[in-house]
Amino acid sequence: MNWQKVKRELKEKYPGKNVLMLPPDNPTEILCEIDPPEKHPEYSVAISVIEKSGEHYHNIISEEYEVIKGEVTLYLNGEKQILKTGDKTTIPPKTKHWAESREGWIKCTATPAWKQEDHVLI
Repeated sequence: MNWQKVKRELKEKYPGKNVLMLPPDNPTEILCEIDPPEKHPEYSVAISVIEKSGEHYHNIISEEYEVIKGEVTLYLNGEKQILKTGDKTTIPPKTKHWAESREGWIKCTATPAWKQEDHVLI
């Protein structure tokens, strides 16, 4: 994936928003904080452009994924789901999950707002 091109596209589409390359040294995901957790505790919204996210779960947070561009393969507790543009799914707390794609864009809404301490890598 051309990460610099994707980063430029996110910065153009969402000016002034924070764009993070994850991990910074060898990205497999880019995250753009649209409505960051610092603004309010009830929810947060980010756009994630994924090649492969790390397997993780949340103890408290529920996430809604909406594919806004492309196709994304989502794994929920090891079960595979293929999501296409316009598809939505909700990931309840304590559900092990990760995603893979070829430049799939996801709008991720976290309820309550995303917190680092609730992001448990496996």
